[in-house]
Amino acid sequence: MTHTTDARDADRALKAKHRTMWALGDYPAVAKEVVGALGPVLVEACGVKTGDRVLDVAAGSGNAAIPAALAGGDVIASDLTPELLDVGRRDAAARGAELRWEVADAEALPFADGEFDTVMSCVGVMFAPHHQDTADELLRVCRAGGIVGLISWTPEGFIGRMFTTMKPYAPAPPPGAQPPPLWGQEEHVRALLGDRVDGVDARRQTVRVDRFAKPEDFREFFKATYGPTIAVYRNIAEAPEKTAALDRALDELAGDALRDGAMEWEYLLFTARRSGAAPGWAPSAGTSAAAGPGL
Repeated sequence: MTHTTDARDADRALKAKHRTMWALGDYPAVAKEVVGALGPVLVEACGVKTGDRVLDVAAGSGNAAIPAALAGGDVIASDLTPELLDVGRRDAAARGAELRWEVADAEALPFADGEFDTVMSCVGVMFAPHHQDTADELLRVCRAGGIVGLISWTPEGFIGRMFTTMKPYAPAPPPGAQPPPLWGQEEHVRALLGDRVDGVDARRQTVRVDRFAKPEDFREFFKATYGPTIAVYRNIAEAPEKTAALDRALDELAGDALRDGAMEWEYLLFTARRSGAAPGWAPSAGTSAAAGPGL
């Protein structure tokens, strides 16, 4: 009993830490100014249409949930961080999108088995610490024959390399937590989902990011807005030499990626059908976000 209680307490503390981290800075600015084009890409790939019951898991401020609602879906946007949902509500109202917003843990979703036609996440569930628990929940709430759609940063892409760059300066991860960019590896996602899905379509695509003219523009923007980056800098706040070293490392990373004032950030677009129904769904041909501003 004590071991179980300790594990539950540790999990609650970990989730509270994640909730606080994503409330730091201004992630909605990242979602809108840098990664906004990814939401429509995911919605199109999932084939969301009028009347579909859609769950966006780890939805943040709704960069995929709002386009899904505008496409006619009956959408619930869920996230662990209520501050992000509050921003999403305001943005949805301004854009004329109607959907529900619910605080929820991706590893313990408060929804019924098979409740949704489409279950998706846009660079969201990849940050939940326990990958198998998260994958099991995505599949549990998706009906047989429904669609699971994910966009995740790849380890080899820009954001994956950014996390590698920050790792020496970050606090040690809690026991059992897995690195987020693993969700950007097709083999990892296939292993998590197993034979519970079929019709898998997995593609590495890039998005053109032209928000940053100089390396230091990227570094300062992420230091001010992106929760994981803010948390790492707070971890070394009492060590000026480490702060300066991380500044240089991020500048070098961005400098290597910038070409004529723009970067190409790689992600994995993964769609599959929940096993258990007659075939008939085929993944959309998709649209690369490479031609659009932001990510």
